[in-house]
Amino acid sequence: MSIFFEEKEKIFTIHTKDTTYQMKADAYGFLLHLYYGRRTQGCMDYLLHYADRGFSGNPYEAGADRTYSMDVLPQELPSQGTGDYRGMAVVVKNADGSYGCDFRYKSHCILDGKYDIPGLPAVYAGEKEAQTLKIDLEDVSAQVGITLFYGVLPELNVITRSACIKNNGTGKIYLERAMAACLDWVGGDFDLISFYGRHAMERNVQRMPVAHGTQVIGSRRGTSSHQYNPMMIIAGRETTEDAGSCYAMSFLYSGNFKGQVERDQFNQTRALLGLSDELFSYPLEAGEVFYVPEVVLTYSSAGLSRLSQNLHTCFRTRLCRGKYRDLVRPVLINSWEASYFDFSGASILALAKEAAELGVEMLVMDDGWFGKRDNDLSGLGDWQVNEQKIGMPLGSLIEKVNDLGLKFGIWLEPEGINEDSDLYRAHPDWAFAVPGRKPVRARYQLVLDFSRKEVVDYLFEEVCKVLDAGNIEYVKWDMNRSLSDCYSRGTKDQGRVMHDYVLGLYDFLERLLQRYPDILFEGCSGGGGRFDAGMLYYTPQIWCSDNSDARDRVDIQYGTSFGYPVSTVGSHVSAVPNHQTGRVTPFETRAVVAMAGTFGYELDPKKLSEEEKQKVREQIGEYKKYASLIQNGWYFRLTDPFASEVGAWQFLAEDGSEILVSAVMLVVHGNMTVSYVRLKGLPQNCLYREEKTGREYASDALMETGIPLPAEMGEYLAYQFHFIRVRG
Repeated sequence: MSIFFEEKEKIFTIHTKDTTYQMKADAYGFLLHLYYGRRTQGCMDYLLHYADRGFSGNPYEAGADRTYSMDVLPQELPSQGTGDYRGMAVVVKNADGSYGCDFRYKSHCILDGKYDIPGLPAVYAGEKEAQTLKIDLEDVSAQVGITLFYGVLPELNVITRSACIKNNGTGKIYLERAMAACLDWVGGDFDLISFYGRHAMERNVQRMPVAHGTQVIGSRRGTSSHQYNPMMIIAGRETTEDAGSCYAMSFLYSGNFKGQVERDQFNQTRALLGLSDELFSYPLEAGEVFYVPEVVLTYSSAGLSRLSQNLHTCFRTRLCRGKYRDLVRPVLINSWEASYFDFSGASILALAKEAAELGVEMLVMDDGWFGKRDNDLSGLGDWQVNEQKIGMPLGSLIEKVNDLGLKFGIWLEPEGINEDSDLYRAHPDWAFAVPGRKPVRARYQLVLDFSRKEVVDYLFEEVCKVLDAGNIEYVKWDMNRSLSDCYSRGTKDQGRVMHDYVLGLYDFLERLLQRYPDILFEGCSGGGGRFDAGMLYYTPQIWCSDNSDARDRVDIQYGTSFGYPVSTVGSHVSAVPNHQTGRVTPFETRAVVAMAGTFGYELDPKKLSEEEKQKVREQIGEYKKYASLIQNGWYFRLTDPFASEVGAWQFLAEDGSEILVSAVMLVVHGNMTVSYVRLKGLPQNCLYREEKTGREYASDALMETGIPLPAEMGEYLAYQFHFIRVRG
C-alpha cells in the first residue's frame, strides 16, 4: 500500500519509493498541506505555525482565536472566500452572483489502481502498480462539491492530481478558475525553472529566484504554445543536475494554461498549475460536473537529472499509448523540405525510390496533396485527394510506395481552414469569428470551431475516408496558428469555448486511435507549439521544432529534455544551408543531434553526393544499433549548452552495461583548449571499453575527470562514444 489514513488526527500520508506527501483534515474541516519531499516517517503537523497575524482574517468558527487564518496556513485546495488572499486554485461565481466557496472535508476513499478522467488525458496504471485517493470536499452553503483525486505510482515516484467540481444546487454557477494542483511550502528559498521560447526556438531554460510577489507563465493562444511550456520546476537555490531538492509540475493539457509561483508576506511559497482563468468562465447547470485536467508531480532529492528521469519513465511507459509506445520508430523522410507544395505523384515516388536505396523505412507526404492546395492561400479544410495533382488515386500511390519497401505516411491539419475552400464556402459559420467583425488571419487561415460536435464529426468522417484509402501507417497532425476570435455559434456561454475546443480535439484524436490502432500519430503545431504531456497521450511523438538546424536543436532539445523523454522528440537531419537559419553544419553533426530523438530526414536525396548518400546509410545503421539504448536508457544532460562550449548528453543502459555519449562543439577559437566531458550515473569500480578505439576506461575516472574531445579545426564538429562494460 502507498496511501495511509490515520483516523484520529485525520492525517493522509502518501508514500512512493523515495518520497512522502502528507496532508491533514483539521478540526474545522480544512484540508491542510503538511509535507512533500524526501521519504520520511511520522506526523508532520508540527510544521504548522499559528500566530496572530495582522490583517489575516479568521474563519467564523475560530471564534476569538486570532492565530488561526487561511491567509497563512498551507492548503491542498485554496479557494476564494476563506480569507486567503494568496493565489487561488478554485474560484466560483455562485448562482446568486456572489463569488467564493468554502470547501470542507466530507469523506474519502482509497482505491487500487489509477483513476482516469472522462474525455481528458491521464497517466494510467494497473491495480497492482498504483493507488487512488479520492477526497470529497463540500461547501454546504454554496451547494458546490469537489472531489480531489490523487494518483500514486510508487515505483515511479509520481503523484498525479486532478479534481471534479459538481454543482449540487438548483441554479447555474460559473467556474472562474480551476487549478489542478497546489504545492504550499511553509518556507524555503527556491528558484523557478521555466521553459520559454518562440516559433522555431522553443523551450529555452530560464532559472529565476522566487521573489516576493507572483511569477506567472502561461498561454492565451488556445494551444500550450511555443512561448511557454506547461511544466515548471521549483528547485532549491543550490540544486544542481546531480544534487539537491527539486519538484516538477507538468500539466497534461494542450490549451490555455497558467502556472504561478508566489512568495508571500511571511516567506511562504505557493505553486499552482492548471487552466488559465483568462477567457475562461465555465458554466455548470444544476447537477453538472467539471473535470480539471491532470497535473503530474514528482520530487527528487538527488538533483535535476533524477527529476527528469522520473518524468521520462512515467511519460514513456504510463502516458504514451498504442502499438508504437515501446517500439523503435521507423526512420522516415518527409517530403516538405524536399519539395514543399511543388510535387506530384511521380516526384513522390522518385523521392521514395531514392530513400529506399538509402535504407529509409517510411515516406511521408506532407502538405499539398488535397483540395486546391498549391500554396497556403487555399484548400485547407477540403480533405479530398487531389488526384489530378498526384496523377493517381491515393491508394495506388500508397501501393507503389509500399512496393518499394517503404511504409507510407501523410500530413493533416484538420483544425485549420482557408476562406478559399469548398468547406468554408459551405459552412462559414464553422470557423471562429466574432459576428460583425473581420477575423484575424494567421498563415492565411482561420480555425474551425472544434467546440461544436457537428464540426468534429464532419471532419472525422472526411479524415477517415482518407485514412481508409490505403495502407497509411503514420499521420503527422499539424496546427499552424494560434486561436483568436473564439466566438462559437454553438453556445451562449463564450467562456467555455476555449476549453471545449480542447475537449473536441481530444475526442477527435481518441476516436482516431480507437479506429486506427496501428497508425503512428505524430503531433505538431508549427513544430513545438503544442509539445505538452496532454498530446503525448494521443501522439507518442511530437515534432520538436520547425527549426531543424543542428546547432539550435542542441539548445531546443536540451530544454525539452527536462520534462520529456527522447522517444517523444521528433528530430531529423535536414539539408544545408539550413532552411530556417541558413547555417551550415557538418552532416555527421546533424545526425548526432537527430539521434537524440526519433530520427529521420528532411531533405532531397537527389541533391546528395554519392559520399553523402553513403553517410546516410551509415547513419541509419548507427541509429538502429543504438536505438533501443536511446529510447529506453537513462538520459543525462552532461553540459548546459547555454553556458558551455560543448553541448553533451548521455544514454546509460538501466543495468549499466552500455553507454552512448554525444557531444557537439558549439564554439571554436584559435589555439583551442581541450574540453573534457564528464559522464554521469555509472556504476563504480567498473571498466568500460570504447568501441571505436578499443581503449578501456575506469568508470570512476570517466565520471570524475571525463573524456577529452579532440581539439580539431572546424565549426560544430560532433562526436559519439559508445562504451561497453567489460568488467565490474
